Amino acid sequence: MPLAVVTGSAGMIGSETTTFLIEQGFDVIGVDNDMRARFFGSDASTAWNRDRMTEMLGARYTHRDIDIRDSAALQDLFSDLGSSVNLIVHTAAQPSHDWAARDPETDFGVNAVATLQLLEMCRRYAPQSTFIFTSTNKVYGDRPNTLPFVELDTRWEVEPGHRAVDGIDETMSIDHSLHSLFGVSKTSADLMVQEYGRYFGLKTVCFRAGCLTGPLHAGTRLHGFLAYLMQCTITGAEYRIEGYKGKQVRDNIHSHDLVKAFFHFYQAPRSGAVYNIGGSRHSECSILEAISLCEDIAGKKLKLNYDPQNRTGDHIWYVSDVRKFRSDYPEWEYSYDLNAILKEIYEAQVKRLGGSP
Repeated sequence: MPLAVVTGSAGMIGSETTTFLIEQGFDVIGVDNDMRARFFGSDASTAWNRDRMTEMLGARYTHRDIDIRDSAALQDLFSDLGSSVNLIVHTAAQPSHDWAARDPETDFGVNAVATLQLLEMCRRYAPQSTFIFTSTNKVYGDRPNTLPFVELDTRWEVEPGHRAVDGIDETMSIDHSLHSLFGVSKTSADLMVQEYGRYFGLKTVCFRAGCLTGPLHAGTRLHGFLAYLMQCTITGAEYRIEGYKGKQVRDNIHSHDLVKAFFHFYQAPRSGAVYNIGGSRHSECSILEAISLCEDIAGKKLKLNYDPQNRTGDHIWYVSDVRKFRSDYPEWEYSYDLNAILKEIYEAQVKRLGGSP
């Protein structure tokens, strides 16, 4: 029976990965110490999801309360498991560039140094395994903002006829741009994952993701765009738009569709691979368009506040070009579009809040 180690296993992507892999016949060891509660407060804690998984998945899932910065604990874990590990899926992260500016050392320790330690564990003890890293579109810094845009009623859009009109691909430079400290820590990890693949011949991949979302997302103001937006719509809390008139565009991929991409890579891995992954043109929207959809689904008006100052380095428009991944893995397909994603988020949040949709 194959064995996987999943970091951030109680988070949205980690838990989706864990459940999916168990359905595929894996045993899973989950590594998660609920640092999300430290980052964003008790409301963003993933303890509820950890408990749900432990009860639901039974003996096929083993939870380890390990801080991924703890090299000794990782050494103990991987030296015990050794070559029995078939797959490592690294989803644990500090995910907010606002938070990173408050504590750069912790951000870099979690995102960059811990990734290096996990790669070393893979190289020393399980070099035959596949190493999947959840990277980010923030590796491109604010370079996407140099694209030619036109302003429409509800969004910014790439100028018609431009090569990026269908999305941003992996050839965009990561140099000479403003990344944010979060972007730097994730870029450092991204490059290290590539290098361990190319230099040591390990089977590694960086999935440079757009907005990751789904019903298991513990949304908070600093992270979790659609989940937090729907939460505010349901509860009546105020939502603050920061800059760009609320017309900034994001693509959004359901966690299940991302995890399916992980699994396709595992079945036919490469060394040092890089893929942009996200909702692409299949599932994208501006903040204003997302607000309208949330209000329609919830049947309530959202309380809004507008701050004309955009976040430092924030993207005006980001849509992933996923054609490289689809070319290499043509059997992968989306299961969710934007409406389906938001309806699932709404139903899950109402249930969690104790009501009924």
